[in-house]
Amino acid sequence: MPGLTWDHTEDIALALYEAHPDTDPLKVRFTDLHKWITELEDFGDDPKKSSEGKLEAIQMAWYEEWKEGQD
Repeated sequence: MPGLTWDHTEDIALALYEAHPDTDPLKVRFTDLHKWITELEDFGDDPKKSSEGKLEAIQMAWYEEWKEGQD
C-alpha cells in the first residue's frame, strides 16, 4: 500500500488533527501545512504534486475535525 496521497483529503485531515490537536488549522500557513503533510508517517505521495486547491481542501477538512474537537 503506497500510503496517503494528496487525494486522501479526509484521511490527511484526521492525521493532522491527531498530530496537532491544539492547532487551529486556519492559522497554519500553506508552507507549513505542506511540510506537516509530507512529514506524516503514512504519507507516500510526491510532495511536488500538491496544489493550492488540494492544500485548501485538506485545511478545511482538518478545520472541521478540529472544530468538532473543540466542543
